[in-house]
Parts: sequence; C-alpha cells; structure tokens
Amino acid sequence: MKVSKKIIVITSIVTLLPMAAGILLWQQLPETVAIHFGADNVENGWGSKAFAVFGIPIFCLILHWLCLIGTANDPRRVNINQKIFGIIIWICPFCSLLCGGSIYVYALQGGFNFHIGISAQLFVGLLVLVLGNYLPKCRRNYTVGIKLPWTLQNEDNWNSTHRMAGRVWIVCGILLVVLSFLKLEIEWVPIGIIAVMVLAPVAYSFLYYKKHGN
Repeated sequence: MKVSKKIIVITSIVTLLPMAAGILLWQQLPETVAIHFGADNVENGWGSKAFAVFGIPIFCLILHWLCLIGTANDPRRVNINQKIFGIIIWICPFCSLLCGGSIYVYALQGGFNFHIGISAQLFVGLLVLVLGNYLPKCRRNYTVGIKLPWTLQNEDNWNSTHRMAGRVWIVCGILLVVLSFLKLEIEWVPIGIIAVMVLAPVAYSFLYYKKHGN
C-alpha cells in the first residue's frame, strides 16, 4: 500500500495547526497552562506555555510519522484495509487539534463551556465503533489489527479473532458513546470497557490456538 505524499503533507499540516494558533495567541497565554484534566473536568496537570504550544503538536506529529513509516514498510501492507488506514491516518491530527484547542480555550477563558473528558470519550467511542465495523475485513498484516503470535501465525485464527473482536468493539463503542451522553464522571467505567476491548480478543485468540493448534 502506497501512502500518498499529498495525504502526508495535509495530515502533517493539520497536526501542526495548534502550534500556529499558539504562536498567534502567545502573548495572551499564561506562562503555565493546564494540559491534563480529570473525569470531573478539573485540571490536574500543568505545563509550560512552550510545551503546550510546541511540545504537544510536535509529539503528535512524530507519532503520526511513525504510524505512516510503519505502515509503508509493512511486508504485508497490501493486506491493510484501506478504510481502516484512512481512519487511522487522521487520529493523530485530530488528537492534536482536540488537545491544542482544549488547552487554549481553557487557558484564555479560565474554564470550559464543555466537558473535555466527555468529549474525548465520545470521540473514542465513535472511533471504536467505526473500527469495529471494519476489523473483520482486515487481513493479516504486521501493522493494523489484533497482532498476536497466534493470529500472525495462523490465518484462520486471525480471521476468527477479528470477527469476534469486531463485534466486541462495536458493543464497547456503543457503550462509550451512550456513557458520554449520560455524562458519568467515573473514570473506571470507560477504563473497564477499554480493558474488555483489549483482553477479550487476546483471550479468544489464545483459546482458539489451544483448541485448533497451528
């Protein structure tokens, strides 16, 4: 699978947009800004203005490029579902926009008119829901999917695990979306849902391997 240079340029520019906005707002931003918030929407982590404006977008850009490089050099990149990759390639740019926008709004207004934690949970829920729909269509590769020793070794294990994981992710995505609208400020609930998303396919794949072997 070939990654378009145009897409690389566009997504990289979008990832760095919060940096450009931060430079324009530099004189208005305080020297120390809130960069992390709890489930109650109260700040619980702080950083310098320079880190917020430059550090976070650059970190997101590095992660973005690592994802692109890893995908472009996957020996089985032709098996990567194009729609899944199209979604994944925009995750870092969107996260950069969400983080930068939230930090600047909070710093300049002295608080939120919206709940950043709930907004993030809604985004994650929708993302999981969409990815769950495409997981069963993902063929064996080393970059995207449930990459375990048993799934990578056996195509039947891979296909069966991804069909099961797709159903689990869709259910978990719906739960995360519903919980975001309920505005529950309980951190362990979404963490528990995400744990199920991760552990259930792993357990299923291992049990499939033990039952069917190689």
